[in-house]
Amino acid sequence: MDSKGLMIFSGSSHPSLVKKIADELHIRPGKIRLGRFKSGEIYVHYEESIRNTEVYLVQSITSPVNDHIMELLFMVDAARRASARTINVVLPYFGYARQEKKDAPREPISAKVVADLLHTVGVDRVITLDLHAPAIQGFFNIPVDHLTALDLFTRYLNEKGISNPVVVSPDAGRVKTAEKLATYLDAPFAVMLKRRPAHHQAQITHIVGEVKGRTPIIIEDMIDTGNTVINVIEGLKSKGAEDAFLCATHPVFSDDTEIRLDHAGIQEVVVTDSCPIQGSLSDRFRVLSVAPLLGKAIQLIEGGGSISTLFRAGM
Repeated sequence: MDSKGLMIFSGSSHPSLVKKIADELHIRPGKIRLGRFKSGEIYVHYEESIRNTEVYLVQSITSPVNDHIMELLFMVDAARRASARTINVVLPYFGYARQEKKDAPREPISAKVVADLLHTVGVDRVITLDLHAPAIQGFFNIPVDHLTALDLFTRYLNEKGISNPVVVSPDAGRVKTAEKLATYLDAPFAVMLKRRPAHHQAQITHIVGEVKGRTPIIIEDMIDTGNTVINVIEGLKSKGAEDAFLCATHPVFSDDTEIRLDHAGIQEVVVTDSCPIQGSLSDRFRVLSVAPLLGKAIQLIEGGGSISTLFRAGM
C-alpha cells in the first residue's frame, strides 16, 4: 500500500506483533525511544518527524498493565504535541476489560476509566480485538473498530476436520460467540452455567446441551490463570465428552497457566498472538497471528473502506 503519511509505532508490550503488522503494510515500524528514569518514571521520544501523519500506536495492555497504560498515554501526548494529523491506538488486548460493570457496591468501572483516559489525552480512533464485553465500545466518544478473531479460529478448525464436534460456551456471557462459531462449523452448541465465589474462581453448576461422545470446542475471549477452563474441561469429561479443543483470542497466561493447560483432557489450545507469550509452549499449543487482520483493518481505515468486509467467517 501507499505508506505516505502513515506511520506505525510500537509500545514496549509487544514489538514482535508490530513488526508483523508493519510487514503486512509494507512499511517499517517508526523509530521511537521508550525508557525509564532511575525513579521509574516513563520517557517517550519520537526519533523522526510525525508532523501531519496518520499515526498508529500499538500497545497490548498486558503485564505490567499500569506501566503499559501510562506509556501509551505518554506516546499519545507526545504525538499530539508533535502535530500528528490523527492518532489511532491499536489495542490487540484491552486490559481492564473484565471490570466493565459494578458487580458489588463501591467498585470502580475500570474499563470506563481507561476509555476516558484515552479520549482525554487525545486519541482519535481505537482499534481493538474481541473485547471481554462488546458494550465497552459505548464507553468511548470516539470511533472504535471492534475486530474479532472468530474467522481465524473457524478456518483453523475447519482444516482440522474435527469428528462429531460440539461448540461449548464456558458461561452465559459467551453464548452469542459460541452460537456464531457453531453456525460457521455446522455443529451443535452447549452452554456451561457457573457461579463465581471469588475472582479467578468458578464452579460449574449445569451443562445445557448434549456433550456425551462429542468433541468439545470451547470458545473464550481470554485465558488468564486457566483455573476456570480446567473446571470446564473436567465438567465436560464428567458428562462423557471427548478431549476438547480450547480456543481463546487473548493468551494473558499468568501464574504458570501454560503448565496448567498442558492437561490430558485438552487436545489443543488455540490462541492468537494478541498478547506476548513468554517462554516456550508445548506441542499442545497453536498460535495464530492477528497481524494480517490488523494490517487489513488499517488499510481499510486509510482507504475509507468498510471494516465489516473483513468478516466473512465460514467462507
